[in-house]
Amino acid sequence: MMKKIAIVAALVGALASCTPTERGTAIGAGTGAIIGGAVSDSWGGAAVGAVAGGLAGALIGQSVERRGYCVYRDRYGRRYEARCPRSY
Repeated sequence: MMKKIAIVAALVGALASCTPTERGTAIGAGTGAIIGGAVSDSWGGAAVGAVAGGLAGALIGQSVERRGYCVYRDRYGRRYEARCPRSY
């Protein structure tokens, strides 16, 4: 029991020092692996779930990091980020 508590504490400590994108990726990948493995009952399903969850978690984490910024396209189709206009 103490070994499990020490492992969980180490993982929580490691995630505490990450950026929101890294944290979202780690949590998404772990959750996706658990769900994918449970649904398919195979290692392959767990791997696919980990990749899908990691990508989704990274996108969610990145959106939190850049709060207040919007993505625009210029007249040539290039994407750029700028502060979002305020809505009153």
